[in-house]
Amino acid sequence: MSDTHLTAATRFVEVNGDQFAYRRWGHTETDQPPLFFLQHFRGGMDHWDPFMTDGLAAGREVILFNGRGVASSAGAPRTRIEDMADDAAAVIRTLGIHKVDVLGFSLGGFQAQDLTRRHPDLVRKLMLLGTGPRGGNPESDPGVLEAAPRPVPTLDDFLFLFFGRSEGAKQAGHEFWERRHQRVDQDPPSSPAVIQAQIEANMYYLAKLDPKAPFAHLREIQQPTFILNGVNDVMIPTINSWHMAQNIPNAQLFIYPDAGHAAQFQYPERFLKHAVQFLGE
Repeated sequence: MSDTHLTAATRFVEVNGDQFAYRRWGHTETDQPPLFFLQHFRGGMDHWDPFMTDGLAAGREVILFNGRGVASSAGAPRTRIEDMADDAAAVIRTLGIHKVDVLGFSLGGFQAQDLTRRHPDLVRKLMLLGTGPRGGNPESDPGVLEAAPRPVPTLDDFLFLFFGRSEGAKQAGHEFWERRHQRVDQDPPSSPAVIQAQIEANMYYLAKLDPKAPFAHLREIQQPTFILNGVNDVMIPTINSWHMAQNIPNAQLFIYPDAGHAAQFQYPERFLKHAVQFLGE
């Protein structure tokens, strides 16, 4: 494997007249399908942890992706999660890929669920990190409304939103921050239009499909599913992960201690072991 998170070229694929940015690298001589990544609110390809992406690329191909209008991708940003999911499916098919495993973090986890429900033929296994179901519990910490949409997020914003509260958790946050800024040619930040579009998409996603059976739609997901959260997620309350595990038929749930929204970034070694085992089963 010659390319890494820090060196893989940013490439583009055209879908319906817009250019979608992606990076693709990893171990190709394997029977494992590529692992397709869907990112958090307004995040781009450089908001992933190189420890995580390169660790997973050691056993398979990984594909990082920016949705329509996000960071280095062109086009008008989508205002509905289902449209974002359909765009991801179209990119996968345009790349000539017939089957992927999907990893979605936060808002990317919303997309990953809809991608799996709407295009089940494309998805072998599903990984949902720091996310929740359609119609889930929306009661985030009041501080989220100030920190998450800030035009230029700070390290303190990331520590508050993504990590636990102990000194060890904060140290892990600082280490993640250093790793994710190592790449020289970083993706540009997403525009204010992306922020507004994704806030709108999030609000529509919170509405329950059926108030009498709010999570019945999750039973449509038949793929093996890995669910991870921290014990205290201030953005998407951890109880949402429990609801997904209770309603997705073939799901397993991991809750990491002293962790928040981005448990996989706080405990990268632990996550990598769990993820590799799940994907290889």
